[in-house]
Amino acid sequence: MKRRDFFRKGAKGVAGASLLSIAGPVSARDLGRNDRSKDNWYQVATGNMGIPQRQQTVKCDVLVVGGGMAGISAAVSSARNGVKTILIQDRPVLGGNASSEMRITVNGAPQERETGIVEEILIENWVHNKQQSYPVWDHVLYNYVTRQPNLQLILNTQAVDVLLNDNVIKAVKCWGLTNETETTIYAKQFIDCSGDGLMAAMTGAEYRTGREGKDEFGESYAPDRPDGWTMGDCIMMITKDMGRPMPFKAPDYAIPFDHETAFKDKHRRIKQVKEGFWWIEVGDDFDIIGHREDIRHKLMAYFYGVWDYIKNSGNYPEAENIALDWVGSIPGRRESRRFVGDYMLTQNDILKCRHFKDAIGFGGWSLDEHNPGGVENMTEPASYFHARSAEVYEIPYGILYSKNISNLSFAGRNASLTHIALSSTRVMATCSLMGQAVGTGASICVKKEINPRELRTKYMDDLQEQLLRDDVFIPKRPAMDKRDLARTADLMVGSSTLSGDVQLLIDGVSRDRDNEVHHWETDGLPAQLQLEWKVPVNISKVEMKGDTNVHRHLMMHKNPDKYIQKKQLLDVPPELIKKLRIEVRDQGKWVEVSNIEENITRSIKTTFAQVKTSAVRITLLDTWGYENAKLFEVRCYS
Repeated sequence: MKRRDFFRKGAKGVAGASLLSIAGPVSARDLGRNDRSKDNWYQVATGNMGIPQRQQTVKCDVLVVGGGMAGISAAVSSARNGVKTILIQDRPVLGGNASSEMRITVNGAPQERETGIVEEILIENWVHNKQQSYPVWDHVLYNYVTRQPNLQLILNTQAVDVLLNDNVIKAVKCWGLTNETETTIYAKQFIDCSGDGLMAAMTGAEYRTGREGKDEFGESYAPDRPDGWTMGDCIMMITKDMGRPMPFKAPDYAIPFDHETAFKDKHRRIKQVKEGFWWIEVGDDFDIIGHREDIRHKLMAYFYGVWDYIKNSGNYPEAENIALDWVGSIPGRRESRRFVGDYMLTQNDILKCRHFKDAIGFGGWSLDEHNPGGVENMTEPASYFHARSAEVYEIPYGILYSKNISNLSFAGRNASLTHIALSSTRVMATCSLMGQAVGTGASICVKKEINPRELRTKYMDDLQEQLLRDDVFIPKRPAMDKRDLARTADLMVGSSTLSGDVQLLIDGVSRDRDNEVHHWETDGLPAQLQLEWKVPVNISKVEMKGDTNVHRHLMMHKNPDKYIQKKQLLDVPPELIKKLRIEVRDQGKWVEVSNIEENITRSIKTTFAQVKTSAVRITLLDTWGYENAKLFEVRCYS
């Protein structure tokens, strides 16, 4: 009997089968986790018998479930925009597929890099982790999240039940895996960035799995008929050169590698022995979540079969001194649930670069649909790499909230996407942009006491302007913030100009596009930018966007040598402004209001006591390596 047939029959006719739970989601209370009536605890310190009290209730404005790159971006953006936020993660570390547990590279659009929160994190990693250690990367993420005001992080905690009123989520019950504590979290807005989307599924939110057929959305790369296949999971590895011959004996469960069949596809050929092979992958044609433990075991078995071939076939002499240093035990996942929003992004939206009025970011990865059977189907290519959009494509907000649960959003690979569209949007930097959008959107929803659908129909300008201010690039959507006092300045002048023009700093576009220049570059340092108003204005914030060269990669790699050859700098971008000073003119004298010595962000935001002034002077003192400084934007606010 095929596995798919077993589960179909089981769900209909095997109601008592212990392998199936057809009664719905199981909560911590259903499992008896907090029924402590039989707990036989003698407390030596007090001399009494007791019962552990490990239940708590907390409240926040926004709850984010899932601490991968999308979840981090959602939680940080929500908190930064002034609402109390809680982020829960069911693992001991942050990062999801990018963490030390899975070690997948934070890829994004190859045409031009994502900015905003994901870029901040990648740059910060080069400050604290030049050695490119994945365990240290975990702690860079931990530091980044835990220092944010308004944000509480709860690790080793899984959402196991939801409390609903009609189609509105009231609270989520969570189980602490390490502290045996049931936490009920009440919130106003809920965001599922967990990938698999268990919390969102328990609300009754509509979702789908498998592949749509060609006819449903007119997708040329979809199969002729719909089926249940999802792209597979994979595990990665890192090796070490020991400087002496290192023998290898495969574990008992290893599956021999059929290299003759595998190598018929150029993408499965072994080109290096330093890092993992993405094509060692196992998919599923029915329930990739329910079968995950079987998939994990198979992945390890197939991986060790490949490594046994590399080490013992004699065909890879370069591997003689190479030993395995780390092999993943938790599979990285590409696809499972895809929730249904008010819009579903498709192949045609991506390849035709459709313009969306509710755009919140962009993508650019190719339609990279992996072989549905993975390494168990080596008669087909490992991936089809169908096509790539001619330019970066827009991602609409309408795919990031639930169609039928009013206060539920999601971001990442569980967004409202077809299977083919997901094959592009699933990379983590793109998912991070989605996360920053839903976190920012949730904060607006809380403040205006609305839900995401109403935000999309009535307040998209508010969301887009805040995202642009926070350094998210939205193609074809320039910034037009009416509150920005820099736009009202009567004079703007730079002390020197090598390229561009100071007037471009208020044109609303925060990066150069193709042959369009949107910057002002100084001719040497130090250099000054001065803004003048004929009528004095009240100012308490000055904000700028500098240069990080968005056409250069920033991510960490398992095999950095390969990328050094491509001239990726494994350090803080040298173009980035490092030191600057801000002054305002007060009664004819310049008064310093901000001085920054070690800036590591492209978006530079300063806040100071409000002052009424007729001029602001910004002195750019130094970069992280370049002789000139480049700005793309300047803003002033009261």
